[in-house]
Amino acid sequence: MKSIKHKLIRNFLIVIFSTIIILDGLLAIFVKKYYYDNTEAMLINQIDIASNFYDRYYSTTSLISNIYDNVDAFWNQSTAQVQIFDKSGKLIMDSIAAHNNKSVYEVAVQDALKGVTSRWVGNVDYCPYKVMAVTKPLIANGNIIGVIRFTTSLQDIDKGINSIISFFIIVSTAVLIIGITLSLVMAKKIVDPILKLEDTAKKIASGDLNQKSNVESDDEIGQLANTIDFMAEEIKEREKMKDDFISSVSHELRTPLTAIKGWVITLKDENTDKETLDLGFSIIEKETDRLSSMVEELLDFSRLTGGKIALRNTIVNLNDFANHIDAYMRPRANREMIIFNLDNKVGNLNINMDIDRMKQVLINILDNAFKFTEPNGCVNLIFDQDDKNVFIKVKDNGCGIPEEELPRVKEKFYKGSNAKSNAGIGLSIADEIVKLHGGECEIESTYLEGTEVTIKLPKIMEEISI
Repeated sequence: MKSIKHKLIRNFLIVIFSTIIILDGLLAIFVKKYYYDNTEAMLINQIDIASNFYDRYYSTTSLISNIYDNVDAFWNQSTAQVQIFDKSGKLIMDSIAAHNNKSVYEVAVQDALKGVTSRWVGNVDYCPYKVMAVTKPLIANGNIIGVIRFTTSLQDIDKGINSIISFFIIVSTAVLIIGITLSLVMAKKIVDPILKLEDTAKKIASGDLNQKSNVESDDEIGQLANTIDFMAEEIKEREKMKDDFISSVSHELRTPLTAIKGWVITLKDENTDKETLDLGFSIIEKETDRLSSMVEELLDFSRLTGGKIALRNTIVNLNDFANHIDAYMRPRANREMIIFNLDNKVGNLNINMDIDRMKQVLINILDNAFKFTEPNGCVNLIFDQDDKNVFIKVKDNGCGIPEEELPRVKEKFYKGSNAKSNAGIGLSIADEIVKLHGGECEIESTYLEGTEVTIKLPKIMEEISI
C-alpha cells in the first residue's frame, strides 16, 4: 500500500518537474526567436544599406555591368555571403563562389521577384553549421531589377543560445533539488498529524476512549482532530448511558420479579387464606403484565435499531381514535387525581396510519405526562390540523424538563435527572415510530412549568416501512 506521504511527494514532484520543463521549453523558444529575429533584422538592415547604395549611385547602369565593375559595393559593409540574382532568377554573383543546391534558394528567389522578403534557416553543403538567409527584392528607380540574398552562419548565435539554455538547465536542476527538499518537508508536515490521528483512532477503536489527538491546527486536519476528540467523548458518554440503561432495566426487571417470587412463596403456604390468594394472584398478574410490557418495549427498541419494524397502515377515524385514548387513560387520570382534557378539533377526519403503533406512541407520551404531573395538575390531549398535517398535542403543567436535558430526551438510552425517569427508550421508540409515519415529534418544555409534545403527521402518507 502506497502511503499518503509518497503520493504527496510524487504529486509535488510531478507539478514541479512539469512546470520546469514547460518554462525551460518556453524560454528556449523565446530566446531562440529573439536571437534569430535580431539576426534577421541585422541582415535586412545590411541588405537595405546595400540596396539603397546601389539605387543611389549605380541605378543608371545595368545590373550585370555593375556586378562586373562594382561588385564590392554589395558586400563591403557585411561579412555575410552575398548572392545576386537577375530578373529571371538566375544566380549572377556569389561573394564566396560556393556551390549551392538550387532548391535551397529557388522558392525564396521567386517570392522576392514578386516583392516578398523571406527568411530561411537550415544547413548548406559548404558550412558545417546552420545558416540563416534573408532574400529580398533589389529595387532601382522603383522597379524590381533582381534579387539580393544575404546568408550568415548561426554558429555564434546557436552557441550563445545553447549557453543560455545550459544556464537555464542548471538553474532548473537547482530548483528541482530545492523542490524535492521542500516537498519532503511539506509532506512530513502534512502527514505527521495524520499519522498521529491514525494512531489515536486505533487506540479509540481498541476501547481506550480517554485518548486525545492533541493536534492543534486551524486547517482541515485540525477540524478532523477535533471531530475525532468529539467522537471519542460521544462514544464515552453513550457507553455510560448504555451502562446506566442496562443497570436501570435490570433494576426495573428485578422489581416485579422480586414481587412475583415473594408472592409465589406466600401462595405455596397451605395456610394462606382465599383473600390473600386473590390478592397475590392479582399482584402476580399485574407484575407479569408489567414485565411483558417492558419486554415488549425492549423488543420494539431492538426492532427499530435493527430496522425490522414495518407499519401496518389502515384508514383510521381520528374521532374514534381520540375517544379510545380518552377511555384508556381516563381511569388513571381519575385515580391519580389529574385533570385530563380531550379537545378534538379535527372531528371525523380519516388518516392513513398504523393504529396500534400510534396508540403505543400516545400512551407512552401520556404516561410521561401523568408521571411528571402532580395531583390536581392538568394534562390536555389536543387534536388539530392545517391544510397538510394533523397535529396531536400532549400538554401538561408538570415539573417540566431542565433546559440542558431537553435536546437529549429523545436519544437512545438517555435517562433524565428526575428520579421518576424510566429506562430511557420510551421517547426514543415513540420518535422513531412517528418518523416511520413521515411525521415529526417535537418537545417544548419550561422547567417547573410544564411540557408540550407535538406529533405532526401528514394527512396523505405513502406506505413507509424499514
